[in-house]
Parts: sequence; structure tokens; C-alpha cells
Amino acid sequence: MKRYCISALLLCMILLLIGICYAEGGRAVPGGVSYEHIGDYSIERLNKILTGELAEFSTFPIKYPPARNAVSLYRVTYNTVIPEKDNRPVTVTGLAALPKVQEKKLPMVSYQHGTVFSRTEVPSSPEESMETRLMIARFAGQGYMVIAADYIGKGKSNEPDSYMVKESTMQACLDMLMASKILCADLKIEQGDLFLSGWSQGAWSTMMFRNRLESLGIPVKAAATAATPCDLYAAMTRWINNRSEYDATWIVGTVALLINSYEDYYGLQGLSQAAIKPKYWQTAKDFYHNKIGWAQAGKVFPPTAKEFLNDDFAAESSLASNRFFARLQENQAYRWRYATPTRYYYGKIDECIAPYIATLPVEYESAIGGAPAKAVYAGDNATHRGAFMFGVLDQKEWFDSLR
Repeated sequence: MKRYCISALLLCMILLLIGICYAEGGRAVPGGVSYEHIGDYSIERLNKILTGELAEFSTFPIKYPPARNAVSLYRVTYNTVIPEKDNRPVTVTGLAALPKVQEKKLPMVSYQHGTVFSRTEVPSSPEESMETRLMIARFAGQGYMVIAADYIGKGKSNEPDSYMVKESTMQACLDMLMASKILCADLKIEQGDLFLSGWSQGAWSTMMFRNRLESLGIPVKAAATAATPCDLYAAMTRWINNRSEYDATWIVGTVALLINSYEDYYGLQGLSQAAIKPKYWQTAKDFYHNKIGWAQAGKVFPPTAKEFLNDDFAAESSLASNRFFARLQENQAYRWRYATPTRYYYGKIDECIAPYIATLPVEYESAIGGAPAKAVYAGDNATHRGAFMFGVLDQKEWFDSLR
């Protein structure tokens, strides 16, 4: 009887280990990391992304070289913490796209994604994220490893969206990088030069991440950002007080996310009610918590940020005593001397980030003697997406030249 009990116990332990190693179809590896193979992109599919799918994404005229190799896709699940909430541990997801090549040492791009209005339009679900597919086709299809965090509150994360929250964003990106090292060790792949890339919200995330990596002494070969909201205070107050003829109505959606995320992550109780007009408040709350999407919220929200906000709150955008606007000023992403060469891509008719916002870091970095910073013009017809698409084309060639 005793022998039977011991055998049953051993069997249970074996089954438990199998369950841990292949939970949700994935493989667990040391460090609280697991990964699952979610598919492959053939060369044919990658070239379709670079042509037909890209044409559906934007009419901005651009042509990319064809892919050279197929790519394997992995959803990575890993642990991180929320610094703004006393380092509370949470589980998040990201993507690792590995080129199918003979080389075992791969250059790597950490891509930080832009603003999305759902929980699932993120790197770990590439079929729902055209920006991710373009990065995969352009970089992983040319021999680079591409990694990308979904951020806290996106992907498989159950947390509220950490939209433009400084420490949580940096932590999620850093821990995704650490998770990718564990993944590569398990797959017997060596990581080469590290490059950073990001668009829109992801451009801000990239600059924050660059700062964290440099502070830790982790070398970054170069960084590239497109349509960069490097100064959140300047971007927000421009949307309120100096609207452009090019501004998109979906800017109001970003304002709704920003206010609600700062209320939640920074403990600014009552912020959303103080900021948002009562007739839009519940819709904004439901939108932030992914109970509704932009298709529904956009029908309720007004076309401009100024109409969306209470008059007295909008007027406080010039007062340092307002906790929200003061926090936006603290979360600027460029006013320090950095060591990483960076290019900033911008378009003339960007409907969200005006050229003078996107290029703020260039003269500032030159003035304080930092690493080379270059503003790269995507053209007179470059929209928000156009600046991104031009940047993806140019930065690949630039990264290649630095390897």
C-alpha cells in the first residue's frame, strides 16, 4: 500500500511538471517565463504584408524590399511589477519573432507599439496589429529578432491599461527584454546588437526605455522613433489650446485613456470626473476598461479635446498646481543627456503629433552635448501612419550600417 501511494505521488508530480512546462500549449522556462509557438510567416506571407496588407493600412506611397527568410512567432508570458503600486507583481505578455536562418547570433530590435483602442491589438496577437506585422516583415524577414511588450493592461494582462505611465512602461519593456534572453537561451540563440524602435505612444515608450537601459549600463546600438510625443504636457495642452486643421477626432480617445490611466496608476482620485464633462464620463470609463471600442465611443465623444473636457479643467493646463498636468510634465521623455544615437521621424500632416513636438529632442540634445540626434522628414504627405512607414524603411538601413 505504501509503495502504491509513493508511486501515485510520483505520478502526480510528473503530471504537475508536464502541466507547468506546457501550460496553455506553451513551454515554461526558468525565471517565471513561458512561451508558446503561435505560428509562422512564410516569405510569401511576409511579402504580402509589405504590399497588399500595407496598402490597406495606408495609402502613403512607399516600397519595401522583399523578405529574405521566413519567421517563427512566439507569445511570451512573463512576470513584471507595477512600480506605481508598490511593485505589485503581475503577469504580462509580449511577442518574440525569430527569423528562420542558419545564424545563431541575431541582431535584435525591441519594438514598442503605438496607441491601440482595444486589449488585443497588440504584438502578441500580430494578426490584429498591422504595425507589428510590418515590423516583423521588415526586420525579422531580414534576419533580425524582433521582440515587443504588450504593456501592462494589454494582451493577456488583467490589469487596467497603463497608458503613458512612466515606470510601469519601462518595467514591462525591461522585463520583456530579460524574458527574451531566457527564451533565446532555451532555443540556443545568442542575442547580438540591441536596437530600439517605436511609433506614437511606442515612441515615447522607446525613449523612456532607452533611459532605463542606459541607467543600467545596458548598451543600445541605436534608437529610432516615429511621430514622437516626447513631451506629454506639450502634446496635451496643444490638443486643448492650439488645435491643428490636421488633428484627428480619435485624439479624444487618447485623452480619455490618459486621464483614466493616470487616475488609476497615480492614485489621482476623482481626476476623471474633474476633467471630463459628465455627459462623456461613463463612456470614457467604459472605453478605458475595454467594455466598448472606439467604434462605439467615437459616436459619443465630441471631435475635440477642448469640448471633451470641463472648461475649468482645460483652463488649468497652464497651472503647475494641477496634479495631472504636473505629472505630464514630469513624464517628459527627452530632457536628459543620453548616450544612444537616435533618429526622429515626422510628417508634415501628422494628425496627432505636430512636427515641432516630434522633433523637440533634436536641438535640446545638441545643446547639452548628448549623442547624435537627427530629425528625419518623412515628406509633405506623411500622416501619422506615413511617418511610421517611412521610419520603418529608413531605420532598417541605418541599423544595418551600424552593425
